Amino acid sequence: MQQNEDYVLKVLQDVGLVSRKQIDAARKRLNGQDKVLDVLIKDGLVSESDVSRSIAAQAHMDWIDLSAMIIPPDIIKQIRAEDARRFKVIPVSFGETGLVVAVSDPLDIDTIDSLSFLLQRELELVCSSPEKIREALIKYYGTADEAADIIQEKIGEDVDLGLEIGDGAAIAEADEGDAPIIRLVSMLIIEAHRAGASDIHLEPLDKKFRVRFRIDGVLQEMQSPPKRLQSAIVSRLKIMTGSMSIAEKRLPQDGRIQVKIKKKPLDLRVSTIPTNHGESVVMRLLDKSSLTLGLPELGFLSDDQETFERLIQLPDGIVLVTGPTGSGKTSTLYACLNYVNKPDRKIITVEEPIEYQMTGINQVQVNSEIGMTFPAALRSILRQAPNIIMIGEIRDLETASIATNASLTGHLVFSTLHTNDAPSAVARLIDIGVQPFLVASSLRAIMAQRLVRRICPHCRQPAELSETEMRALRIESGQLQDAQVMQGKGCEQCRGTGYKGRMGIFEIFVLDDEVRHMINKRSSTLNLRQRARELGMRTLREDGIRKVLNGLTTAEEVISITIGDVS
Repeated sequence: MQQNEDYVLKVLQDVGLVSRKQIDAARKRLNGQDKVLDVLIKDGLVSESDVSRSIAAQAHMDWIDLSAMIIPPDIIKQIRAEDARRFKVIPVSFGETGLVVAVSDPLDIDTIDSLSFLLQRELELVCSSPEKIREALIKYYGTADEAADIIQEKIGEDVDLGLEIGDGAAIAEADEGDAPIIRLVSMLIIEAHRAGASDIHLEPLDKKFRVRFRIDGVLQEMQSPPKRLQSAIVSRLKIMTGSMSIAEKRLPQDGRIQVKIKKKPLDLRVSTIPTNHGESVVMRLLDKSSLTLGLPELGFLSDDQETFERLIQLPDGIVLVTGPTGSGKTSTLYACLNYVNKPDRKIITVEEPIEYQMTGINQVQVNSEIGMTFPAALRSILRQAPNIIMIGEIRDLETASIATNASLTGHLVFSTLHTNDAPSAVARLIDIGVQPFLVASSLRAIMAQRLVRRICPHCRQPAELSETEMRALRIESGQLQDAQVMQGKGCEQCRGTGYKGRMGIFEIFVLDDEVRHMINKRSSTLNLRQRARELGMRTLREDGIRKVLNGLTTAEEVISITIGDVS
């Protein structure tokens, strides 16, 4: 109220915290929304604590520092969370005549009377600053607005967020009571994007709703929302997908969310699964800007890049990318498609799900529920006369057979397979049921890959390899003469980890006539690997060593990622 503000300004002037000249100057700068007090606080002439202390002294009330207190749970329970947030009060203790309650504005008689009437009891008032009240609210009750404020402080105020559901339509207006949840979810997404996270994990624990971001392949725990907001946050995410049921909490569900951050599109693939403490949610962030990555950005050194560029421009055959889940196979395939995407070529992909939507490419979504399986889609797209086919993953004999036949009839096929190294892909295809002579005839090359963290460019500094690391990587002292071994010191840019971003390490196996003859004879993986080494194939660890000596990653990363590679 204006009357209250005038009174407060007079009190501040009387105690000497501000002058009449400062008040008049602040009043001239009002923009129609701020109050004079707000301007004075923003200018640093007075603090919220100064204001509340002065008012408390004038009203002959005690002033307390809530941050220095531990309030027992039985006291907190005296006022419901929604009432404490609405009236901006905190119960402190039991007094002689009633409940002791901390307020930030003792002059707001209407609010105090309303709270007393609601609780049906006498209140004893003490004063604290609005800032201390806000901190106590999230500490003892937890509010979505306050949780969002904490995240907002980290990412700054210059946020332009527009949320859209799958079909591009704007999300309907929410009830006023839902606004804090909407803001909290929006802030989580923004912070994950700013941090360069690939996934957001929302995990219900016994007494906590844990939030973790996967940044450069490593999970990092973030500020967790209050446990009591768990159900509301999960429901909000389901609503944003436009396809998931908020009533179904017993079965896994999948959906997709489209958002825009500063006008840039970002897709989120959402998955929920029921656990013993509620629904666990994982969101994969799919940044469309990563589609513009070229082959050098994937981590290829010049000689491997030249080899791989030659392979993906072959007129026919199968080029496989192998590795475990999370090794960057899909990103590599999209980079390949981006490289070969020319107006004179027709490219069709079969994916489950479609992770990125690419201009100029026909992408087919697999949907097993309606019979749109990998084999069914492949049989149909061959009648579309494509030049290049990308299959998300070869999982069964029928898919493998169609891919093989397509490659033998003049199509270039890109696909992925789950094997630990490149030569093992041959045995995997034969185990699936593909005849060895078809494998030998169709395969052109196999590339195994892993992801290692890049050294942060902002805090990188020269380093030395320890004797243990040199033994583990089998590096001779002579190899260090022209090396540029680096490490990250840790800075704000990399959140103190010393790493920022990831890159691939690769094992490229190009088949020749002798290798095809060995496949026909069902030679062992060990023999195929020996022949690949004779043809010049570097193992994953050897490629990693090259990148350590070039100052791109660390020995620790390469050792941990290639722990099974002892060749």
